[in-house]
Amino acid sequence: MNERFYSLPARKQEAIINAGFRVFSQNSYKKSPMSEIADAAGISKSLLFHYFENKKELYLFLWKKCADITMETLQKSGCYDQQDLFDAMYLGLKAKAAIMRQYPNLGAFVLKAYYEKDPAVHTEIQESIAERAAFKTNAKLLNFDPDQFLPGLDLGMMYQDMYRVSEGYLWEKLQQGELDVDEMEQDFTKMMDFWKSVYLRKEV
Repeated sequence: MNERFYSLPARKQEAIINAGFRVFSQNSYKKSPMSEIADAAGISKSLLFHYFENKKELYLFLWKKCADITMETLQKSGCYDQQDLFDAMYLGLKAKAAIMRQYPNLGAFVLKAYYEKDPAVHTEIQESIAERAAFKTNAKLLNFDPDQFLPGLDLGMMYQDMYRVSEGYLWEKLQQGELDVDEMEQDFTKMMDFWKSVYLRKEV
């Protein structure tokens, strides 16, 4: 835990976090200067180095912060208490939209970090992704009933299909400019309705 950073008032913490998300999401890791992050946060470069020893420490802190913010918000949303997968996904969507309104560049940062190849951070990021993206990990968090799906459906493949489509949608939108959160909510709601029509067991 970074005690010096967490001793700051919440508003200052959020300013630094959002500045880091913005700068790292607009450039590669190598081309994201700490001075630009400091300027965006409204602090001096030396003060930023007081809170974080180097750029790698800040980058990995922000990556972990994304996971912590997301997990805490999802747990509060009640999505993990649902037995219906799509009810859980809908609550999760609302929770993630709220996060993106508070941290406008968080989504772009996550996608940028996902594809970051710089050896300084690549291994740590990919190991973290592998742990969190595994279907078994997600299945343990969701108490959904497998009988709601078509007989013989490979749930792991279904999950990967939805995961990849969601990832591709966000990547495409972010290449077009800043993500419109309201539009994202509407589009994902439509996608979930489509997935329900494809994957759920049909009522007799």
